[in-house]
Amino acid sequence: MHAACHLEERPLASGPRTVRSTDPADLSRIYEPDVNLCIIERAPTPDVDAYVRSLLARATPIEVVRTIRFESFDGQDLLPETLRDQTAAYASWRRDVVRLTALFCDLFEAESVGLRLRTLDKPMCPRFHTDFVPARLICAYGGPGTQWLPEEAVDRRRLGSRSGGLPDAESGLIRRGDAVEEIPQYAIALLKGERWEGNEGRGAVHRSPQNAKGEPVPRLLLTLDLV
Repeated sequence: MHAACHLEERPLASGPRTVRSTDPADLSRIYEPDVNLCIIERAPTPDVDAYVRSLLARATPIEVVRTIRFESFDGQDLLPETLRDQTAAYASWRRDVVRLTALFCDLFEAESVGLRLRTLDKPMCPRFHTDFVPARLICAYGGPGTQWLPEEAVDRRRLGSRSGGLPDAESGLIRRGDAVEEIPQYAIALLKGERWEGNEGRGAVHRSPQNAKGEPVPRLLLTLDLV
């Protein structure tokens, strides 16, 4: 999954910024105090995409939640045996998961991380929110990616219980309805949370993707957390 290097910064009058790039090295920009979201766009290799499509077509629920030590992680036992095969496509996908885990561990000098891999067919977090973690990596291998709001389009005073019980579209949380953005499929997204030192009240605002037609859309979602 390679692409020509491209970097785009979203300068704002005040508040956190988003960095969009095609170079994984730009994930390190998350350390900048005024950056709370890094999105590294990439195109999938045909074999990885083929394996993910076949995996979702089986409609077998996947729910993997574990703490892993990276030095011994090779992804071999990540999926149940019934979903593993000997194809090059499966091997390529597994190597990509290991690669993303390596990027995350190297970036934060972490020996262990919390890994979640799951299939979803409905929004897990339908409301816009911030995460109470230092940082989280997200990659949607299949289906639509996580939606997010740029800083100029969100009224943080309306997050969570402060919405007055109203839906996000009615509470005033979303300043502009056309401002909702979606992280591309296969992109590497690194979100800064509320527990990052000095970032309280400035975490990346995001939610699970919404399907306007109300029909289930299967997703294969990988998340990595610091533990």
